Order: sequence, then C-alpha cells, then structure tokens
Amino acid sequence: MMNPKTAAVPTVQWLPAERLGERPLDPALRVWLIGKGLLTERLKAASQNRFTLSLVEQNTALLPKPVQSALGVSDAAGLLRDVEMRGAGVLWVYARTVVPDSTLSAHPWLAELGDAALGETLSALSGVERGPYEYAWLPPEEPLAARAREASGSHDGGLWSRRSRFTIRGAPLLVHELFFPAVAAGHPASRRV
Repeated sequence: MMNPKTAAVPTVQWLPAERLGERPLDPALRVWLIGKGLLTERLKAASQNRFTLSLVEQNTALLPKPVQSALGVSDAAGLLRDVEMRGAGVLWVYARTVVPDSTLSAHPWLAELGDAALGETLSALSGVERGPYEYAWLPPEEPLAARAREASGSHDGGLWSRRSRFTIRGAPLLVHELFFPAVAAGHPASRRV
C-alpha cells in the first residue's frame, strides 16, 4: 500500500474556456465558473447579502515550476493568501492568491489585504489587466483541493477550479478559485447569476 504522504499527486490539466464543455459538469455549477462580473458581487447577490469573506492563512512559500510558468516568472518564492467565501455560513468558494516576490516588492500593499476582497480591490485600480480563465477538475489529493476540503470539514471528492493571471502595472499574480457544490445546490438565486 502506498503512503499517502509520498503518493504522487496527479497532473492537473488546465483547460481554456472553449474546452470546458469536454468535461462533465453540473450546469448550475458551470454558471459560477463561467459567469461574468466580480465573483464577490455575484456571491453577495446569491446569498441575499449573507456573504462573508475570511482570511484563512497567509504565508510565504516556494513556488513550484508549474506555478512559476503560469505566472510567467522565475521567482523562487512568493506570498500565498487563502480565503474562504461563504454564503449564509456555508463554504461556497475557497480561493488562493499567489503573489511572486517581485510583485510583492512592487506592490507591498498586497500583503495587507486581510479580509478585503482582492477582486473588488483590483477593480478600483488603474493599470490592472486580467488574463483569460483556465479551468480544471482538482482531484481530492491535489494539495490545494485537499486544503480547501479540510477547511470545509469535508474530506471526499474533488473540486472544480478556475484560475486567472492578473497584472498590476505589469507585475503578475495568480488567483485560483475552487467551487464547492453547495454554491449551486439548493440556492435558487445562484441559478439566475
């Protein structure tokens, strides 16, 4: 039997929007993955303003090669910021922002966000550009999915995720958003988003 701590993590295949249809996906969850507008605003509306965003953890870490590649940087380390977004107390989205050291040096305020919503903060700034979304099914043993599941108290099943690269006056950061089925299940307002 393989030791879970040493088991190989499966390779995650990130898909562009036009290939998302190749994978089976609950239509109610698809609305959340591909919907337009700020995610926090959409979540607030769907939760009838019973929305909370909480900082779970923020620390510095080494950046794996796939993350460096997605960011387009060679920085060996960066800031990881994990937040939970809840509707009516239920975890709907777990998000991680990866800020490479070079971006943090140019924009140190990114380490001071606390419980503030990154998307809302960035939308108020000039010189911010967002790249296209990429989508992936993260299996339960993928480290970020495992971390999100642990935060939710559920340890089974993978999660759909999307990621996008932002630049602030040319300095990149990467945002991952993992969507729990509860965001769509049992919440009629979410189907109108």
